[in-house]
Amino acid sequence: MQRPVNRVFDLLDPNLNQLYNVSVDEARRRVHAGDPAAVRALSGSFALVAVDGRTVRMARSLDRPMRYFLAKQQDGPALFVADRIDTLQAALEEAGLHHQFHPSYTRMIPAHYIVELALVGCPDPDPTYTRFFTPPRGTLATDLDEIGRRYIGALEHEIEIWLRGIDRADGPSAPIGVSFSGGIDSGSVFLVTYHTMLRLGMSPARLKAFVLDLGNGPDVEQARAFLSALGLSMFLEEIGGRPADLDVEATLRVLEDYKPLDVECAAMGMLLCKGIRDRYPEWRHLVDGDGGDENLKDYPIEENPALTIRSVVDNLMLYHEGWGVGRIKHSLTYSGGLSRSYVRTYAPARRYGFAGFSPYTRPDVVEVAEAIPFAALTSYDVPTLYALKGEIVRRGVKAIAGVEMPVFPKRRFQHGATPEDTLRERLARTDRDYRRAFERLHV
Repeated sequence: MQRPVNRVFDLLDPNLNQLYNVSVDEARRRVHAGDPAAVRALSGSFALVAVDGRTVRMARSLDRPMRYFLAKQQDGPALFVADRIDTLQAALEEAGLHHQFHPSYTRMIPAHYIVELALVGCPDPDPTYTRFFTPPRGTLATDLDEIGRRYIGALEHEIEIWLRGIDRADGPSAPIGVSFSGGIDSGSVFLVTYHTMLRLGMSPARLKAFVLDLGNGPDVEQARAFLSALGLSMFLEEIGGRPADLDVEATLRVLEDYKPLDVECAAMGMLLCKGIRDRYPEWRHLVDGDGGDENLKDYPIEENPALTIRSVVDNLMLYHEGWGVGRIKHSLTYSGGLSRSYVRTYAPARRYGFAGFSPYTRPDVVEVAEAIPFAALTSYDVPTLYALKGEIVRRGVKAIAGVEMPVFPKRRFQHGATPEDTLRERLARTDRDYRRAFERLHV
């Protein structure tokens, strides 16, 4: 006989929910009701659990990792929910259930879904998944000026909501930091944040652009050139470090994943966050450009043999969600796409006490991106696709902020702070090597 979930341990930090149009209680009520339209209407960042007798519903925004573990007990199963695998492991150990734990038995709530667990017993039935975010695709005209205006206009709106929220919570002098490289995403976020602060009458003296420098990396010169071209060099602050400071084991502990590119990115993120924290013990708010590549489909297709330009252009939010729930390649433990890899940004920021914000991950911004007619604009030509992002963002920043944004060639975050050869000397491991090293941490 199956038994309902009768013990739910919600280990999520409720203070991390940043909702701008409803209370957390109202947001939880919407998840409880399982109404996808009502959950889609939530503005902000959230990870929520709602219990209704034998039914548990859970939902998260793209920027909030959320995991669960179902444990067996004599008097019925128990559901543990947290943002981290090690938090789940510690809770199971405290409950005397450590023998049931393995990291691969944890499950990640995929972004953009309400996940429902009904009867959970022996055997455990599969959860059900209900999408709450399905943006229409390819509905905009091919006018790049209008696309840019709408895309960066949506970005500006999210940044304004965030800035106003900071002023309400922390006061009008709370400092604002940008994780900055001078690339398209961090550059546009910096310029739109600066523009929005001026428009709202906020002091720009609160703003800094932090760039990581581990020695001889190209990002520092790029960041200097970007801001110098606009007469904004006074906002740049360089955070120094050494390649020897890159710590694989510490990164795996914080990241809780093993994909090499994400390990590299998280390792750099940890050094940047640590450097800022060491210099500014009270700093809290950091904004970044994560999600910009996913929105405008700007990853090297040739580096992934499983992808073609048609699969990238023709699949809904492929870079945000991977191949999607219910597909063979979807990982129950890790989800897919940015839904999985956002931990590379979230975990380092949390480790060093920052409240991070990635406006490009907000649904209203993603919705504009999905409405871009990529097929018509590119005719499925790879170089045209790669050039599209810079054109859209440059035109949008001009329309919204009134400045000509410098556009540099794409470069990953981890390849900017130090030369790639130096990075490989410290972090040259395979997916399998990282996975084995991560699993050893939980033995």
